[in-house]
Amino acid sequence: MVAFRYDDTYFDSHSADTGKVAVKTVIYYFSATGNSLEVARDLARELGGAELVPIVKALKGDVKTLCSTIGIVFPVYMFGLPLIVAKFLKNVDIGNADYVFTVTTSGGMPGRSLMQAKNILKSRGIKLSAGFSVTMPGNYTPLYEGADADKQKIIFEKEKVRVKEIAQMVLDKKAGVFEEKPFLMNTVLYYLLYRGGSSQIPAADKGFWLNDKCTGCGLCEKVCPVSNIRINNSRPEWLHHCEHCLACFHWCPTGAIEYMKRTSGKRRYHHPYIKVGDIIDQK
Repeated sequence: MVAFRYDDTYFDSHSADTGKVAVKTVIYYFSATGNSLEVARDLARELGGAELVPIVKALKGDVKTLCSTIGIVFPVYMFGLPLIVAKFLKNVDIGNADYVFTVTTSGGMPGRSLMQAKNILKSRGIKLSAGFSVTMPGNYTPLYEGADADKQKIIFEKEKVRVKEIAQMVLDKKAGVFEEKPFLMNTVLYYLLYRGGSSQIPAADKGFWLNDKCTGCGLCEKVCPVSNIRINNSRPEWLHHCEHCLACFHWCPTGAIEYMKRTSGKRRYHHPYIKVGDIIDQK
């Protein structure tokens, strides 16, 4: 997205020809299975319209935004930030924004991801005004079976209500809210898992393998947000700069990708309202 300022009103590049549509809010997002993208879309709608910008795409250029409110929506990995989100927070230029907020999506707890984001921004002299959390279907299949359709429906209904609540707080520019309860458990799990294991994430792709269902379609290469997969002789190869987002695993149309010995026979997941093209378009 390219944004510019004109007479104290912010416009995005898509509205430049007409000069009519002001951009007051930009929401950056990172999403592998669609949970965070759905939350970002719902939030944009509840806020009366906002520019949605993929973090993956933003990192390919100058990360600079001209608007009054900035939101950042992302999943929780290992009770902390996805590596790509941490990188984004270390580079984003918030311009003249006076309200910056984050929203985490997770199957249970946000870990210390909100405080981690707050501290990264603080180290750059940027204030994170608030941090919110939304429960979505868990999708880390190597550890647990995903929710069935009935449970997903309940979670999706609650998500709509929760996003309305968050949107109102954002419109009110409510500051000082950081939703990380239960604090002690989130902190312990963050230090045990994230602080000790996040450095191993790029090489975690060594655990992926193919069962006999692979057709060589190449979709895994397309959905990988960091171009960590290349197709060689009609088979995917992982290049060891992985985000461990499991997009390749969950979007494989035949269920051909497995992780270690932990996923065989388990349910795959991606948000039913998100299309595979939406994930590919992040790049």
